[in-house]
Amino acid sequence: MQMAGITLTQANDQLTAWLAANTAVAQGQSYQMGEERLTLADSDKILGQIKFWNGMVKSLGGSTRHPAFNIGLRGRDY
Repeated sequence: MQMAGITLTQANDQLTAWLAANTAVAQGQSYQMGEERLTLADSDKILGQIKFWNGMVKSLGGSTRHPAFNIGLRGRDY
């Protein structure tokens, strides 16, 4: 049985949700996503999901509704 692929719309929706979670926790709030409540302690998970879904949007060829989101280390060459 073959599963259907992720659409650009689905990837954009996920990216939007994770960006909203990031905004909420950055302001000291919690964010409910389904059964899961995210807090500042979940920042690494949230940023990982933003990177993943941003990559999916890019790979599916869509122009994002959001500016490209790059997370990187600054100040040193890695």
